[in-house]
Amino acid sequence: MKQRLTVLGSTGSIGTSTLDVVSRHPDRYEIFALSAATQVDQMLAQCARFRPRFAVMASAPHAQALAEKIQANGLPTQVLQGPDAIEKIASHPDVDMVMAAIVGAAGLAPCLAAAQAGKRLLLANKEALVVGGDLFMAAVKSGGATLLPIDSEHSAIFQSLPEDASTWARRIDHVILTASGGPFRQRDPATLREVTPEQACAHPNFSMGRKISVDSATMMNKALEVIEARWLFDLAPEQIKVVIHPQQIIHSMVQFVDASIIAQLGTPDMRVPIACGLAWPERIESGAARLDFTALAGLTFEEADATRFPGLHLSWQALRAVPGTTAVLNAANEVAVAAFLDRRIRFDQIHQLNLATLEALSPSKPDSLEALLALDAQARAAADRIAGRLHTSF
Repeated sequence: MKQRLTVLGSTGSIGTSTLDVVSRHPDRYEIFALSAATQVDQMLAQCARFRPRFAVMASAPHAQALAEKIQANGLPTQVLQGPDAIEKIASHPDVDMVMAAIVGAAGLAPCLAAAQAGKRLLLANKEALVVGGDLFMAAVKSGGATLLPIDSEHSAIFQSLPEDASTWARRIDHVILTASGGPFRQRDPATLREVTPEQACAHPNFSMGRKISVDSATMMNKALEVIEARWLFDLAPEQIKVVIHPQQIIHSMVQFVDASIIAQLGTPDMRVPIACGLAWPERIESGAARLDFTALAGLTFEEADATRFPGLHLSWQALRAVPGTTAVLNAANEVAVAAFLDRRIRFDQIHQLNLATLEALSPSKPDSLEALLALDAQARAAADRIAGRLHTSF
């Protein structure tokens, strides 16, 4: 039987890559539902091609615009709108798999819904773990869900580990997340205040959304991935290391207690971890180019410099602090990146804003989704106030 798939965030880079892989295997997968924020015409094209049962837009005006175009084109898709509808398509009893590719904390609630409903959850939304932490992992366990990482680094670690997770604790010494270093890997840190949004969004290896591209430039994406790895693989913070690997051929590594290292290699193409998540433990064709070792000039590695990338080191600080601190860090960073993209703060002030927000709040451990969302809102409000103060000194 075909596996029925919901794609949350279908018009983003992960969502479109997922649909590309699915289109290569029409005998294995069918699209049950799609969700997007504002891209009405792109969603219409996806509905025309994959004919899902449901399409969800984030707001009523965008849903109305899509519904009119769906009707005009005689398509069978039912259009819904809002957060409740996104949770519905993530937990619907007819769904087998959910690709969670909504960027940011907005993806937490539907990820929880999918986990509690026992779905095969392909997690590209790192914030579900950064914000949700043990609450999210408890939902995965209680719901009987299968959680598979889609971030290329976490997928690489997953593929490098023994299939029997009960043996990980006694076998793993530490894991090594690789990072490209982004577009400013070799730039003088003193000049980073001059960086424009256009420069920060020019990733050297991947084509990604603007928010994720800025996170790559500041290395905050790697900070969030450190936090995500802690929960995915039940590791202590000191068991997670980061190394700069500009070629992005080795996607991450596991060092075992006997000092051996197993790594996952491949061309930098997100369709590879997506295909892995869709088919695991089988393998399917992804559409990615094969790696040609004879064409490689070499593989190099560098230390992740704390002066150039101070945000990266906030991850270990947040993991060792009171539970809930990682949620504050995530919220502050989302506000900071949005302010930078709107040219309200400078690039180098992103870290200043994140650090100031962490210092301004003293969270208690959130014990429910409602508590997490309240903490997220509190952190965003604090970050907004700080952004306003920074803007006056721009």
